[in-house]
Amino acid sequence: MRVVIATDSFKGSLSSREVADAVELGIRDHLPKCEVVKVAIADGGEGTTEALVKTLGGRLIETEVCDPLGRAIIAHYGLIEESRTAIIELSSASGLPLLKNEERNPLLTTTFGTGEMIADAIRRGCHHFLIGIGGSATNDGGAGLLRALGFRFLDSNGIELIGGGEILEKIATIDNSRLIEGLSECDFTVACDVTNPFFGEQGAAYIYAPQKGATPEMVEQLDRGLRNFARVIEEFSGVDIGGMEGAGAAGGVGGGLKALLDATLVRGIDMVLDSIKFEQIIEGCDLIITGEGKIDRQTIMGKAPSGVLAIANRLHIPTIAIGGYIEWCEGLQHGEFTAIESVTPEGMTLAEAMVPETAKNNIRHTAKRIAEQYLTE
Repeated sequence: MRVVIATDSFKGSLSSREVADAVELGIRDHLPKCEVVKVAIADGGEGTTEALVKTLGGRLIETEVCDPLGRAIIAHYGLIEESRTAIIELSSASGLPLLKNEERNPLLTTTFGTGEMIADAIRRGCHHFLIGIGGSATNDGGAGLLRALGFRFLDSNGIELIGGGEILEKIATIDNSRLIEGLSECDFTVACDVTNPFFGEQGAAYIYAPQKGATPEMVEQLDRGLRNFARVIEEFSGVDIGGMEGAGAAGGVGGGLKALLDATLVRGIDMVLDSIKFEQIIEGCDLIITGEGKIDRQTIMGKAPSGVLAIANRLHIPTIAIGGYIEWCEGLQHGEFTAIESVTPEGMTLAEAMVPETAKNNIRHTAKRIAEQYLTE
């Protein structure tokens, strides 16, 4: 028998690798000689760099960059030297957790530090970029990131604008005459799991800026800025990002990178699974075990288990999802998983279930039960 384990992390409790190790122990409790293949995955958000570095045999690079308010911090990204690929999480340099609550202000915060990480990777010879843009503290349309790569955003007097979301409504022209060496040889794949447009009532500012510290007045200003930035971008590149699905992701980073770096926007889990050639990994296996900490409606709307399931179904491989907590909904009840199993015993509190050693034991027992039911010698 051959089993592939491809689970996301159980956030707040166990990493993807720790979950997989516990599942393997449970399977071997029933079938000691079973062939087990463990694949660390993520959905493009937190943990994506770690998962891909482990699966693809890369290493972590540390570099000094600016945080969302321009202060020096150490950020890390993944480097796969064999394929000249960098794996970058925007949140590492430009994420909301880097700020205190009272520091949150998307008029001031910028993605410049993420651009510095990209520039560092280019200097190290990278040509391919996998970028997760979740968790941003910004609403600058990616202008900060792009400025770190050599783009200049000028006002009506030709003066370069520097700053966060507040500069967007002042941009009159874009200058790309000073791009960093090597940028033109690079391609960018961006994990983008939201469909919000660049601006408008469902756009970046109105939907996401309040959680980043924006007052209603700031939201209106930011939306005006995004509208102006989209107009200038279209004049410069010919690309209309105003109503484009996903352009509003990460405060407009999705749109900015699509238009000015010709980035490809994809679902996070699809980016990860394509990068590791997941279809080749699972071909011919007897069972796949996937999962995440909480399985609910979001699971079937683009989270890691749904991406695994889609590929498994094409190859007609039974797939079981496990989770620390399951919130049943119609989509799950009538879904295409072979089974969905909670690893948490009835009556156990959430706090107790999230203790790492407890979670590992719960997962091990569940995996053994799954093996007994679905796997034979």
